[in-house]
Amino acid sequence: MRNPSFVPEPQKVRLTTIHDPATGDIVDRALITYFKAPHSFTGEDIIELSCHGSPVLLRNMLDIILSLNARLAEPGEFTLRALGHGRLNLSQAEAIRDLINAKTKAAVHQAQRQLGGELSRQLQPLKDILVEVIVPLESALEFVEDDLPEVLIDEIRSKLSTLGTRIAQLGDTFKSGRLLRDGMKVVLIGKPNVGKSSVFNQLLVQDRAIVTAVAGTTRDSLSEGISLSGIPILLTDTAGLRTSEDPIENLGVERTRTAIADADLIIYLIDRSQSLTSEDSAVFEAVRQNPHIIALNKSDLPPFPQSAYAPTSEETIAVVNISAKLGTGLDDLRAAIIHPFISHNISSDGLLVTDARHFDLLKRTGDSLRSSHELLGDRVSEELVLVGLYDALRCLGEITGETTPDDVLSAIFATFCIGK
Repeated sequence: MRNPSFVPEPQKVRLTTIHDPATGDIVDRALITYFKAPHSFTGEDIIELSCHGSPVLLRNMLDIILSLNARLAEPGEFTLRALGHGRLNLSQAEAIRDLINAKTKAAVHQAQRQLGGELSRQLQPLKDILVEVIVPLESALEFVEDDLPEVLIDEIRSKLSTLGTRIAQLGDTFKSGRLLRDGMKVVLIGKPNVGKSSVFNQLLVQDRAIVTAVAGTTRDSLSEGISLSGIPILLTDTAGLRTSEDPIENLGVERTRTAIADADLIIYLIDRSQSLTSEDSAVFEAVRQNPHIIALNKSDLPPFPQSAYAPTSEETIAVVNISAKLGTGLDDLRAAIIHPFISHNISSDGLLVTDARHFDLLKRTGDSLRSSHELLGDRVSEELVLVGLYDALRCLGEITGETTPDDVLSAIFATFCIGK
């Protein structure tokens, strides 16, 4: 575009030639779209350029635009502007970030639900009931000298109990929702040559780790992402835990111990075709206080007696027989990995709380409601009861942004990528 007075027609896409204003050289043939306020994502006037995808070309285009007194957007600035103009609420804004970062179809589905305002729609009736409870208490505080009737107190306490239950039910979905959004770290542990790398390859459905009959082949931790029933899993194959004179292998063993400390779940592999050794026992001692699955590998071979190789502890989630060689028992292992961590069907139509901030605010809401419920039962002053109710209302408002402090908003949008 050479004509500085050129203004594209709103809500229409136009193909035009972009020139460098300093040299007159053609930069690109691009699509230009003018979104006139308030009919844009942010509610402001927006011009969008759709150029060809060459990184060099885009860098040149960006440099030219910046030379015309423009600046780069801050992380999440467009979404923050949309929030400020009432185009969406805070929980919907956070859903945009979750949608961009989603690793599975199930995570995309949940982010889209929240982007569509599902969480806001579920919270609004709860806020309405809370206001209904606050009104008579405020009226009693301001205008009534006598105590509230017992019937009214019982009715208010019943509403608070119902609210607390519904808030708790929503908060209970966070265990599954967190895994859906953030995934879980699963680590394969065992002595050398029990088949960790073979199981790793089977779960990935590809030959990612080197497999040989030589013990100690894996010298370092190897991680890959997979999806199990919509849950993103970071699966890590580790060096066998044992004492070695090889300094390189010892470095791998130290990384294995670090992986154990960081894991959400450990798969402890044992060779069921051999008797339990002191090395097996040492590995079990390293993992027994962490959530773990005991995978008895090489089930295609004749086993030793069960009591010889199946130690368990209170943290043992399951004992599964598998054969990495034949691929048998792997479905049972996959089911065992995700079963204890799934309290809700993530593929269903139910909304899951996926954000730790939302969960914390729901928990604080529930605590405030319980406090007010107890105080009301003790027949204390309405003024004290109202403190907890207003705290609960404020916490619910922080989820959707009505009462969220500016410093919290800044921290939230700092987690967005630039240009969103």
